[in-house]
Amino acid sequence: MSHDAPYAELSPETVLDALQSVGHRCDGRMLALNSYENRVYQIGVEDALPVIAKFYRPRRWSDAAILEEHAFAFELAAQEIPVVAPLTQNGESLHSHRGFRFAVFPRRGGRWPELGTATDREWVGRFLGRIHMVGRARPFLQRPHLDIAVLGWDSRDFVLSGDFLPDYLATKYAQVTDELLGEVEARATGWRGALQGRIHGDCHRGNILWTDLGPHFVDLDDCVTGPAIADLWMLLAGPNAEMRRDLHDFLKGYEQFLSFNRRELALIEPLRALRMIHYAAWLARRWNDPAFPKAFPWFAEPRYWEEHHRALEEQLTAVREPPIEL
Repeated sequence: MSHDAPYAELSPETVLDALQSVGHRCDGRMLALNSYENRVYQIGVEDALPVIAKFYRPRRWSDAAILEEHAFAFELAAQEIPVVAPLTQNGESLHSHRGFRFAVFPRRGGRWPELGTATDREWVGRFLGRIHMVGRARPFLQRPHLDIAVLGWDSRDFVLSGDFLPDYLATKYAQVTDELLGEVEARATGWRGALQGRIHGDCHRGNILWTDLGPHFVDLDDCVTGPAIADLWMLLAGPNAEMRRDLHDFLKGYEQFLSFNRRELALIEPLRALRMIHYAAWLARRWNDPAFPKAFPWFAEPRYWEEHHRALEEQLTAVREPPIEL
């Protein structure tokens, strides 16, 4: 299995054989879903609803770390929190076939949440409060803590060590990330003493699906130990007045189950800065995977890096401004 192209041998036949190996009688229908870190497929099953098969990226997580993800999902589901947990076969949720580790999930449809009303935002806030309440009941032992050095400095150094940056931007990128990460460290070291627990870790709107019954959360692949705001801030966008309104509504639901430390509001822009730096490095780290140049062709263009540098400069200003207040 190639490190640069870890899924080169994951053929449709291999995917279907893997599902058959854990008792799913596939009917041949197979639809690749939008996922790049892992490979995810909707698989048709004879005389049953389709299932979702997730093939984990080799060498990213240990088996123990994946099983902690599954255990967290099972805990949440046991509390009737709408998180999609994996199916089990003979008590096992993590399977292996031809060198690929995979899990099978029930298909749960839904649409992208607009979160356009206070009622919807409070609804999501209540479930996030419940997720975090369960998350604080016990610690992760195998999965990482949210870390400024890993998300920020390691990511920045990886970009500088490669050949993605145009030469005329390399010095400017180094300077702006030096300043930006310095400001992040000054404002976010120790996450301002915030209580930490198991969190979703990638709680953007694409990982929340909405049906007539309300929201449900998917994809705990990035679950980590971190402060509550690390999940909440990803649902915020727009000018400060809009973010204040939305955050007020999220917290109105959230605090029905768990108190929220207002000191964490000062972490919003530092966390946004870390995500911006880490995202660029993630694309760079995965560039030899053939799926990435096809999906993100603009990443290799100087224009992307010019816009990225400009966005980092703007984020430096945002980090230096007083934090949002409710």
